[in-house]
Amino acid sequence: MKYATLLCIALLSGNFLMGQETLPDIDLYDLQGNKVNVADYGKNNKITVFNFWATWCTPCKKELNNIADLYEDWQEEFNVEIIAVSIDDSRTKAIVKSYTDGQGWDYTVLLDVNKDLQRLLNGQTVPFTVITDQNGFIVEKHSGYVEGDEYILEEKLMELADKHKE
Repeated sequence: MKYATLLCIALLSGNFLMGQETLPDIDLYDLQGNKVNVADYGKNNKITVFNFWATWCTPCKKELNNIADLYEDWQEEFNVEIIAVSIDDSRTKAIVKSYTDGQGWDYTVLLDVNKDLQRLLNGQTVPFTVITDQNGFIVEKHSGYVEGDEYILEEKLMELADKHKE
């Protein structure tokens, strides 16, 4: 019995032991009010980048604007999808749609008003970036933004795309 219990624990925690964290099964809403399950992004066979931001966060907005200049190429070259996750609270969430529309971002925007997803992914501050590979495994997390970080992200996307081709 003791052996069977240990075997079950080992099997159930296999992804954790191998460092293969996946996206949590949590629902958020997009800007149109549609419920979206975050775990589904891990099943789209794309590299997915979750970029946590807020309308009051200047570095966040700078990062997303700089990525926007590269995004179309990234979609073609690396089969990537950017998900901009706003952590604006209930008081400021009303300006998220007008802000993103004004920026012309071609991202899917999700609202994490209570910061539930951010907390589940151990994000402390924004900007906070989480990258999943084509199989839905989280391969990198990064906090903060410095001008030019988008090119470091581009290198990571290139590595993941090349690895997937092998």
